[in-house]
Amino acid sequence: MTDVFEKIVSLSKRRGFIFQSSEVYGGLAATYDYGPLGVELKRNVMQRWWNAMVYRHDNVAGLDAAILMHPTVWKASGHVDAFNDPMIDDKVSKVRYRADQLIEGYIDRLRKKGKDGEADRVYQALVDALNAEDQAKALYDIIMSEEIKSPDSGMFDWTEVRQFNLMFATKLGALAGADSTVYLRPETAQGIFVNFHNVRETARMAVPFGIAQIGKAFRNEIVARQFIFRMREFEQMEMQYFVKPGAQKEAFEEWRAKRMQWHLDNGIRPSKLRWHEHEKLAHYADAAFDVQYEFPIGWQEVEGIHSRTDFDLKGHQEHSGKNMQYFDPQTNDRYIPYVVETSAGLDRTVLMLLCEAYREEEVEGETRVVLKFHPSIAPVKAGIFPLVKKDGMPEVAHAIEADLRQHFLTEYDEKGAVGRRYRRMDEVGTPYCVTVDGETLENGTVTVRERDSMQQVRIDKSQVATWIFDRMRAWTPGE
Repeated sequence: MTDVFEKIVSLSKRRGFIFQSSEVYGGLAATYDYGPLGVELKRNVMQRWWNAMVYRHDNVAGLDAAILMHPTVWKASGHVDAFNDPMIDDKVSKVRYRADQLIEGYIDRLRKKGKDGEADRVYQALVDALNAEDQAKALYDIIMSEEIKSPDSGMFDWTEVRQFNLMFATKLGALAGADSTVYLRPETAQGIFVNFHNVRETARMAVPFGIAQIGKAFRNEIVARQFIFRMREFEQMEMQYFVKPGAQKEAFEEWRAKRMQWHLDNGIRPSKLRWHEHEKLAHYADAAFDVQYEFPIGWQEVEGIHSRTDFDLKGHQEHSGKNMQYFDPQTNDRYIPYVVETSAGLDRTVLMLLCEAYREEEVEGETRVVLKFHPSIAPVKAGIFPLVKKDGMPEVAHAIEADLRQHFLTEYDEKGAVGRRYRRMDEVGTPYCVTVDGETLENGTVTVRERDSMQQVRIDKSQVATWIFDRMRAWTPGE
C-alpha cells in the first residue's frame, strides 16, 4: 500500500468518512461502515448516478429488488456453476492470491523493466490460459514456468491453483434442509432480469428501454484487501438496457460514451481514466470494456460496460417456463431482447473520488491537506463561521446556516482562529466558507472563501445561497 493511499485511509477514519466494521471487537475483514461524512459523500454519488441514468432518460425506469431471491435464479444465471475465481496460496506466508492477478502483476513488472517482448509473450499466454478448458492448470503452468515469486514472502513455493465459488449461502426458514438453501445475491442484475415484464408493463416501456438499480451485493472474496476497493459486502449502481437483437453494438458504444462522460463530469481528470478491454469474455457477453482509474495502488476497474446478449432472459425463460419474449407492435416481431449493461461499483467510485480529490499543497510555508471534490459531491457544501463568539455575530451566522440548510449540508464552527477553521473544512472537502464579521453587522455583507483558489469575496448575506449554487454549476476541476 502506498504512502498516499495510507494517508487517505487514515484521513477517512479520522474525519468520519469510513470506519472498520465492528472495530470494537477487532473488526471484520473486508467490511466497512460509512461515517457521518462518508454517508453524505456516498448519497451524493448515488443521487448523481440516479439523476444521470433515470431522470435524464425518459426510457429508463428504476427498481429496488430484494437481496434474497429464489435459488433457481442463480442456476439460470450460471452463478452456481461458473462464479469462481482461480486462487493460489503462498506456502510460506500463507497469503492467498488470485492467480490471474498474480500473473498480471508480473507482466507489469516486466514492462517497467523495459522487457516489453517478454511481457507480450506472457500476456498472450495469460489470454490463452483464461480461455483454456482447464483454466486452473493453465494459470499454474505460467506461474511455474515463469518462476513468479510471492509478492509477500519473495519465495517460490506455491500450492496448485484451485477454483473457489464466491457466493454466500444461507438457510431460509426454520428447517435447514437441502431445499432451504438460498444465496445472498452476488450481483444486482438478476433482480432486473426477472422483473423485465413487470417493469416493462407497469412503466409502459417499449424496447429499447432500461431498468436501473442501486443495491447491495455480496461476494465471499478470498483476497479482500485494499480498503473499500474489494469488499465482501458492497453496493452496485447498475442499469440493464434492453435492445432488439442486432442493435446491441450501437447501444454498447452509446453507453460507453455516456458512462465515461459521467466520471469526467464528477471531476475526474481525463489522464486518470482509461478503457480496458476484457481479455476473456464472460460466458454471457459478446463485448466487454472496463472503465479503469489510476489509483495510488495502480490502474483498477471502477465500472464495467458489457454486451450480455440474450443469455440472461433466455436462461430465466428456460428455467422458469415463463415467456420472456418481447412483442413489437410496430413490426409484429417477437424476440428475446439483447442487453447492454453498465455496472459501477458505488464503493469503488467513492474511493476513486477520495483519491482524486486528495491533495497536499504548500501554503505560506505550511502543508495544506485538501479534498478537492466536485462541489455537488462534497459532503459539506459550506462552513459557517462567526469571526468571534460575541457582538451578535453567532446569531447572524446561525441565521445564514439555517437558510443554507434548506438546500444542503453545512457545518457551523466557532472554535479557534479562522485560519484553523479553514484548514478543517479543506481537509473534508468543503468548497465554500462563509465568515460573519464586524462589517456584516454594519452593511450586511459576509466574506465567502473558495476552497480551491482560497480567494475571498464579499457579498450580501441574502445572496449566499444563490452565489454558492452559481459557483457549483460553473465549477471545473483543476490539475
